[in-house]
Amino acid sequence: MFSFYQLKVFREGTAPMSICSATIPDFSIPPLQLPADLELENPLWRFALVFWKLPDVQGACLALQNQGWSVTRILCAAWLALSGRVFTGIEGATVTEWRDRVTVALRSARKSLPGNTDNCQKLRTGIAGLELEAEQIELALSWRTLMTDNPEHAEMQVRKELIITNLMAAAPTSSVDDCASPLLNTLVNTLAHFSTGDRQP
Repeated sequence: MFSFYQLKVFREGTAPMSICSATIPDFSIPPLQLPADLELENPLWRFALVFWKLPDVQGACLALQNQGWSVTRILCAAWLALSGRVFTGIEGATVTEWRDRVTVALRSARKSLPGNTDNCQKLRTGIAGLELEAEQIELALSWRTLMTDNPEHAEMQVRKELIITNLMAAAPTSSVDDCASPLLNTLVNTLAHFSTGDRQP
């Protein structure tokens, strides 16, 4: 038996529009599995809360994010540098999968909302809250990986040099363009004067 839509097509002589497969979500992908003992209130998260409030840090991190950088990787690199440890740039598969499937998806949804209307304000605020929760889980997964892999301590490396080395390891590509350099300098200078007590290891 024909559906109402099929009958309408036959009567009016119109051809049905093809649906691009890219617009159809793939619900066959299984949900992510998180560790049962995941620690959300960890030292890396506490550092992030303090560091984020410092002058120009938020603006620099978000500007780098718009250039393809991961703020989580930046925070990991910064925290390890203050701990005197090297950031290799290697992340666990669960971290990257969570970022791609959850954190980035929520951020993309928030940015897709029109910004010139009040109708979506409540929705935007709600998604922003969920995005923050996703970022906290992402940081918890990253911290768990860092503690498991036990990054090695830097050998007699000056603090500022270690900060630069770690941030370069957090870059999305092997080279850093001119647009990112002044933003990285902002973070380097802030971290170089960061109080050790604020790190809360």
